[in-house]
Amino acid sequence: MAEFFSALEPKHEDALRAAPVFFVATAPRDGRINLSPKGMDTLRVLSPTQIAYLDLTGSGNETAAHLRVDNRITLMICSFTRNALILRAYGKARNIQPGEDEWDELLPHFTDIAGSRQIFVIDVETVQTSCGYAVPEMELVAERQTLRKWAEGKAPEQLNEYRTLKNSVSIDGLPTGIKINSL
Repeated sequence: MAEFFSALEPKHEDALRAAPVFFVATAPRDGRINLSPKGMDTLRVLSPTQIAYLDLTGSGNETAAHLRVDNRITLMICSFTRNALILRAYGKARNIQPGEDEWDELLPHFTDIAGSRQIFVIDVETVQTSCGYAVPEMELVAERQTLRKWAEGKAPEQLNEYRTLKNSVSIDGLPTGIKINSL
């Protein structure tokens, strides 16, 4: 049965820290709902009511665009170990980009990863856990290195060019607010 909490409890924080993959869902008022998988040790628990994740350059920037319109976000993890668990953190989020005041405060929480684009900070309003009994047990073989290698092979100007082309506007035509010149 589902249980609800007003903040992350220590066992929830432990589950988030151990999760090799997490999922983020956002939606504008009109347009597509976005659900993105994330990984590469980019998730951090800042407090019982705040989670952050380092966002890497990718093929789109839907989360940033959606949050400019409606800052609701859901973050979800599933345990693929013997201890079944699904955890959802519901809240409001904002993105912090290089050059903004909070960037220098938040960046030390993360491992330096080539292609880092922004940090999303989630103010947690509700936490929900459920059993996850139908989620299969699986074993993590390895993190993919493809995105890291791709970004490491790009000069800063090349990353800016890619972000201008692929990360400035959502698939629904919404501006993402990415500050290309500050990257």
